[in-house]
Amino acid sequence: MMRSVVRGFGAALPKRVMTNKEIEAKVDTSDEWIVQRTGIHQRYIAGEGETTASLGESAARAALARAGLTAEDIDLIIVATSTPDNTFPATAVNIQNRLGMRHGAAFDLQAVCSGFVYGVATADAYIRGGLAKRALVIGAETFSRILDWSDRTTCVLFGDGAGAIILEAQEGEGTNADRGVLTAQLRSDGIHGDKLYVDGGPSTTGTVGHLRMEGREVFKHAVGMITDVIEAAFEATGTTADDVDWLVPHQANRRIIDGSAKKLGIPLDKVVVTVDLHGNTSAASIPLALDTAASDGRIKKGDLVMLEAMGGGFTWGSVLIRW
Repeated sequence: MMRSVVRGFGAALPKRVMTNKEIEAKVDTSDEWIVQRTGIHQRYIAGEGETTASLGESAARAALARAGLTAEDIDLIIVATSTPDNTFPATAVNIQNRLGMRHGAAFDLQAVCSGFVYGVATADAYIRGGLAKRALVIGAETFSRILDWSDRTTCVLFGDGAGAIILEAQEGEGTNADRGVLTAQLRSDGIHGDKLYVDGGPSTTGTVGHLRMEGREVFKHAVGMITDVIEAAFEATGTTADDVDWLVPHQANRRIIDGSAKKLGIPLDKVVVTVDLHGNTSAASIPLALDTAASDGRIKKGDLVMLEAMGGGFTWGSVLIRW
């Protein structure tokens, strides 16, 4: 069986760090309130010259360097983003050009905070179908540019950044001992579209718009939806929570992360948490967390790693990977 094996990983963050204290000067909130409700202490904010494409390029170059590869070795680029540099061309094509890559295919994928999970699942399908040998999957966002900085319920939550992994086609034996993607579970339900959205777009208002969210509604659905796709991954592979070495969740809110782990019976010391440092970076949050935990040696070759996310739409999904 052909497997999509992680060959490299990388990340990139803007230069500027914005602390909760700085946000206190913008809106009626406090560091104590933000930390208690979300677990966030700081986030990174893109400055002049820093864009989704530039951050994505930096993350891609870091992943290539770690893998010992060049752009010539990649034949597919998928960029998960809700904040592209332009309506078109795709940010993936922009990054392809920045990398000097003149072959293969590149496209953007939009599933909001679930985008990276969707991107990994899509790349895995390309690889298993023989349409790609090596895929660069990037999650990159500049959410600070669609925030309403007068809305204290949303502006405290989000940050900017990018992360990337390289998936490579390798033969496996078709068992759970294989390295690579073992299963992907994707879901969506558009009935929830008005609970987390941007109030603008080319075809409606002709503007970029701002992020709007019904926080309580999102929280209410999050733990159940996340549990759904993780349990589906267990069922598909015959594994259990005890088999998981690391849970790498979308970094939206510490309470959601802790609640999901508790419901699944996964100890918190097996959960990778970076929301305190990065905030919610949407599609970039999982690859940023992967880079953090793999770089510091927590995630090691052979570990069973569960990725999960939920985002606007609603979309949600999981990917189980043998690292």
